Amino acid sequence: MTHNILVIGGTGKTGRRVVEKLNQANHQVRIGSRGSNPAFDWDDPSTYAEVLKGIDRAYIVYSPDLAVPGAKTAIKLLTEEALAQGLEKVVLLSGKGEKEAEACEEIVADSGLNYTIVRASWFNQNFSESFLLDPILAGHVALPMREAQIPFVDVEDIADVVTKVLMEDSYNSETITVTGPNQLSFATVIDQIAKATDREIAFQPVSIPMYESMMKDAGLPDDYVWLFSYLFKEVLGNPENQIISNDIERVLGRKAKDFSEYVARTKQTGVWYPKVKIEQA
Repeated sequence: MTHNILVIGGTGKTGRRVVEKLNQANHQVRIGSRGSNPAFDWDDPSTYAEVLKGIDRAYIVYSPDLAVPGAKTAIKLLTEEALAQGLEKVVLLSGKGEKEAEACEEIVADSGLNYTIVRASWFNQNFSESFLLDPILAGHVALPMREAQIPFVDVEDIADVVTKVLMEDSYNSETITVTGPNQLSFATVIDQIAKATDREIAFQPVSIPMYESMMKDAGLPDDYVWLFSYLFKEVLGNPENQIISNDIERVLGRKAKDFSEYVARTKQTGVWYPKVKIEQA
């Protein structure tokens, strides 16, 4: 049976992979983004109704993060519209150990919709598709929370889990926690990447105030500085986030991908090798 499925954040790290998997299964997929048609904008609730029209199920990714001010209001308005339009089910991507995100989870759970929450640890792909790529290319990664032991999760695993729980109603009303199989520090993962690529990549532990100062010096907006500070201080500083879950194996019937698998796979793309500038004579 095919479905009409909305993927909000369908061009992002998890969303685009979910779109690919749904297309392969011959579902009709609509991407919810500012550049899509119809356009969708979290900051403009007037766009919610049109993008939900004719949709059976939806995968919801709130950008930049469920912890930011305004997220709860947006999630409430979206789920109210989804219920009014008769959606069968929604799946919300949430963050492991984020109290503000859990408030958004409660809104979805109390919305009257069938739902599944997918609560994720930090992504492997933050090192290749997000804010940690440029420091890796520069050969110098400075981060706080040196002592944090993080069960980094691969977004390929997240996409597989999301696709399955989106289509199977046996996971309704559940919260699925997705993590990798090992606890790793930032220093350890940077060392793995350096050895795999045969590059010198230094890891420098810094305090959170120093990291905030570095972000401001780099010209990042204040709301992003706040968000990253929150994620390091409140999320990575939470011992709950160091707990490994077996939900990926429970849902998919296979083990979660190890960080070393991600490193070996990503190395082949060449993304971790600085581009050599050719000077013209």
